[in-house]
Amino acid sequence: MPERNMDDIQLRDLRVLEIILAQASLTRAAALLDTTQPTLSKSLARLRAHFDDPLLVRDGQRMRLTPRATALQAPLRELLRDADNLGRPGAAAFDPTSSARMFRLLLSDVGMIRFLPPLTAYLASAGPRLWLRAVPLDSHDFESRLASGGADLALGTYAKAPRNLRRQYLYSDGYVSVVRQDHPQRQRLGRRDPFCAAQHIVVTASDTGHTAHQLAQETIEAAIAPDRVLLRLPSFIAAALVAAETDGVATLPAVVAHSMAGHLRLAIFKTPIAMPSISVAQYWHERYHNDPAHRWLRQTCFRLLGRSGRTNGAN
Repeated sequence: MPERNMDDIQLRDLRVLEIILAQASLTRAAALLDTTQPTLSKSLARLRAHFDDPLLVRDGQRMRLTPRATALQAPLRELLRDADNLGRPGAAAFDPTSSARMFRLLLSDVGMIRFLPPLTAYLASAGPRLWLRAVPLDSHDFESRLASGGADLALGTYAKAPRNLRRQYLYSDGYVSVVRQDHPQRQRLGRRDPFCAAQHIVVTASDTGHTAHQLAQETIEAAIAPDRVLLRLPSFIAAALVAAETDGVATLPAVVAHSMAGHLRLAIFKTPIAMPSISVAQYWHERYHNDPAHRWLRQTCFRLLGRSGRTNGAN
């Protein structure tokens, strides 16, 4: 076995290794790290040489971790967390008026409607050099993006959010139904039987932000006959647009319905079947919990978007 020491490897190599092992895919890891796959392949070659282990091996169409790589994951997380915490007790307070910080938010289409307008306006007034970027949500790399710094916060309703993420409750929402204002059955749809007999635009649960919608989808489909489904699609915004141009009924989170009703000439009514509630929170990784800029962002989001309620791991 060749002789090795820590001079052969740098902290940034270990950060790369953590993402590669978490993703088990050079393609996904390269996307998270905003680099190219050939560059990442060179980094992996150095890491393989250092640890004298292949770390990842191909198994059909997938890459699998070796036993050595699996054993490295926990101590690697600990080491990087300790490195991030060095010097933090004396870290300077975050000053938004002079910072050029780019904040990245993981958002679904609902989140973009609900959160981006107030946050964009506030950041523009709080600091002339602050930036905000919306990152498309995919539940497959939800935790990895927060752990790697590819996103600062995830805002929304995520039923499958990993338990080890920090989170803070913001508010609860519910569902309402919408139709175009000149819908021929508009006055009757608030009753269960006419509602169930109408044509419906069903928003399907997906990995891009709507996994928590699964129960609501099942509730609607249990109440209506299969031939009453006019269209299935994975976007609440698209469902509202289709409802504005057809006789279909779309059942949406209330915040989406009220945001779009005026623009699309939609009529809103109470859904005449019992629908689940929606609990909205902000999520972040332990690694950035004590970062002053990150703390400022979380406090800003809670102040602008939150309602009084319980919190878990707040601030």
